[in-house]
Amino acid sequence: NTMSDKGTVDKLKGKAEEIAGTVTGDDKKKSEGLMNQAIGKVKETASDVKEAIEDGVEKIKEKIDRD
Repeated sequence: NTMSDKGTVDKLKGKAEEIAGTVTGDDKKKSEGLMNQAIGKVKETASDVKEAIEDGVEKIKEKIDRD
């Protein structure tokens, strides 16, 4: 799933930025890292919701086709 994959990339990039910011004492870089991790989590959650809705729609279609 593309959105979920991008979420994972954002989370990993964010973690690396957070660590780099912590090690170098760069609070801005650390904050950017935390923000990117949050964005990644939102993308993953949105992807999960989208998938659940698509599954629900498919089940409804199957039920309608059987009736």
